[in-house]
Amino acid sequence: MICITVLLTARNEADVPKVKEHLAKHGALSRAEPGCLRFELYHSESDPRVFILNERWESEELLAQHRLAEGYTTIYVPHVLPLVDRVPHRCELVSG
Repeated sequence: MICITVLLTARNEADVPKVKEHLAKHGALSRAEPGCLRFELYHSESDPRVFILNERWESEELLAQHRLAEGYTTIYVPHVLPLVDRVPHRCELVSG
């Protein structure tokens, strides 16, 4: 399983509604993709410019397919990435 957390910070607070709308569309499409185990979008209450994506994918191959899919190529790359600073984190799930 591949776990990824992505921190996105809108560069301009005026773009926050646009970023939120595009991320919601991207998330809906991503959740429908093969191999997507989890795709959650959070909007920070502490800093309105910050969004957090929590993703889980079955395999590297299916994650690679995600990066070629409609939501990623027609929404995330052209409409979200130009408006945000992005910090991705590959994560290891820690169980207690």
